[in-house]
Amino acid sequence: MSVDISVNGEVTTAYLNGEIDHHTAASIRNAIDNAAELNMPALLVLDFTRVSFMDSSGIGLVMGRYRNLSRRGGKLHITGTSPQIYKVMKLSGIEKLATIDECKK
Repeated sequence: MSVDISVNGEVTTAYLNGEIDHHTAASIRNAIDNAAELNMPALLVLDFTRVSFMDSSGIGLVMGRYRNLSRRGGKLHITGTSPQIYKVMKLSGIEKLATIDECKK
């Protein structure tokens, strides 16, 4: 699992790659948090287009990033989810915390 970070003005985008599970979540979290601390984005976009698998660690990852951003007045946007990941996000209530794009087919 890896994450590529892109910064465009007040928008920081994290492009997630591979699987998000207990073993990979910490390194992803650290990379995103470091970028957010450095850039102080008004909007953080988490792009799941290249994520092949996600367990509950992914929900924790998203919720933690939301908590960190909301303390600074930032917003969270989730895009590129597969139908399975989209369903998990909806069931977990993340849509109350972040904007989630409709899943890709």
